[in-house]
Amino acid sequence: MRRLALLAALALFPAALHAQPEPPTRADTLRGSIGPARAWWDVTYYDLHVALSPRDSTIAGSTGITYRVLQPAREMQVDLARQLNVDSVVQEGRRLTYRRDGDALFVTLQAPQAAGASKTVRVHYRGRPRVALNAPWDGGLVWARDSIGNPWIATAVQGLGASAWWPNKDTQADEPDSQAVAVTVPRGMVNVGNGRLRRTVQNRDGTTTYHWFVSSPINNYGVAINAGNYAHYSEEFQGEGGRLTLDFWPLAYHLDAARRQWAQTRPMLQCFEHWFGPFPWYEDGFKLVETPHLGMEHQSAVAYGNHFQNGYLGRDRSGTGLGLEWDFILIHETGHEWFGNNITTRDIADMWVHEGFTTYSEALYTECQRGKEAGARYIIGQRRLVQNDEPIIGAYGVNREGSGDMYPKAGNMLHTIRHLVNDDERWRGILRGMNQTFRRQVVTGRQVQDYVSAQAGMDLSRVFAQYLTTTKIPVLEYRLRNGTLSYRWADVVPGFDMPVRATLAPGVYTLLRPTTEWQSAPATLAAAPDFRVDENFYVVARDADAPAARPASN
Repeated sequence: MRRLALLAALALFPAALHAQPEPPTRADTLRGSIGPARAWWDVTYYDLHVALSPRDSTIAGSTGITYRVLQPAREMQVDLARQLNVDSVVQEGRRLTYRRDGDALFVTLQAPQAAGASKTVRVHYRGRPRVALNAPWDGGLVWARDSIGNPWIATAVQGLGASAWWPNKDTQADEPDSQAVAVTVPRGMVNVGNGRLRRTVQNRDGTTTYHWFVSSPINNYGVAINAGNYAHYSEEFQGEGGRLTLDFWPLAYHLDAARRQWAQTRPMLQCFEHWFGPFPWYEDGFKLVETPHLGMEHQSAVAYGNHFQNGYLGRDRSGTGLGLEWDFILIHETGHEWFGNNITTRDIADMWVHEGFTTYSEALYTECQRGKEAGARYIIGQRRLVQNDEPIIGAYGVNREGSGDMYPKAGNMLHTIRHLVNDDERWRGILRGMNQTFRRQVVTGRQVQDYVSAQAGMDLSRVFAQYLTTTKIPVLEYRLRNGTLSYRWADVVPGFDMPVRATLAPGVYTLLRPTTEWQSAPATLAAAPDFRVDENFYVVARDADAPAARPASN
């Protein structure tokens, strides 16, 4: 979501889209790679306690990090933003020494770390975390007030990293099996967190602590604070996994608006379970929480700030009008429960798995509501947003995402693959099978590509390479002469041979199998402009005999 918001903002300043990225720094490598001080341990549980002080925008707390030793070691990397001060690091009653390297702590362990052992280290910290001035475009804590002056606090740290506000192993490559989150706020505020609320404690100092527990694996940036003057109502959904609790947390004065707008939740869940399989977190429930920022895919506590209107802040990203028939933030961010939360990529360079499939989920929801043709029109409409500025896959190991085209271009790649498969039940089986095969797992983009190829029964490696690693849309060059159509692929990766449907006769589509070499077939087209490519395939058709465009004169 953060990158989607950023893409929308950069659309106002197109030159910025083509700025050269800065070379990776040591900090990028520490965050983005599994170095020696990370590789030897596997996190199994986080016990997070944090107290919020709206008066001075500070926090104080501790994280207990329980881990399994994979191989003996004595130095452990724990990530925590440099703006936050460490009071102590403790293991088995002993204070440990550590050294700081930017946003990373390197802790020297004293107790033996035997392979297979389970250990816990607790980091106590405090300070003033980075403030998100325009979340989720930039990350951090949001210290806001609602329209009647009540404090309203939230986190939005995708990209920036969860270590902006709590100590952890800040990588998507390692998720805990479960997590406790206890948030203390001034009395009168309600904190809504991930998972289930276990208990609420009224403290003697005029604060309240909300104890939430997530019984499932969770990515770090999906852990959230949402504190405000909330109302609450609940429903149930009978889904593929049985009874799913639905809990809704709007600001108190938005309760009626929420009941009207969030009624879209039920048909959305029906649609997504049909296409992707059971909602991944039946034991933790589904929650929708109003936030002072636009939205984020916080696991089992989806953040919502779309002002109870359809579209993306009242706009349709597809330009078709179809995106105004449903609430973009509700649909998109919930889609991430399957792609992003259930299936999480090891490296953010492969974020296309999160964002491409979730953008495609918007089209599937449109299809559920309005039919297959409408769903196709919606995703095809998003091609106008493609920038082709840099490859979708980013640089591995240095905390770098690729292009924002991971949304519209990757979504259209998936739409193209659906039409290559040309069997909607098989395609649905691929999407559902992904969520079962990789259920609650951390994966690589390559694993996803290989899975789709295997289940589709065709080698799609060059299709993925074309759309994900280049900035070129495949060009189908053609020429029509004397009743013969000649055609070939251009601007493609070596060996690209994707089939495509096109017309050899007016209005009749035939499956062609172009390569980078010229081929020919009889055609009954009157002229080259009568040649058409099925628009469900994200390609460009170019008449090889058409005069080349002249460069603009000064």
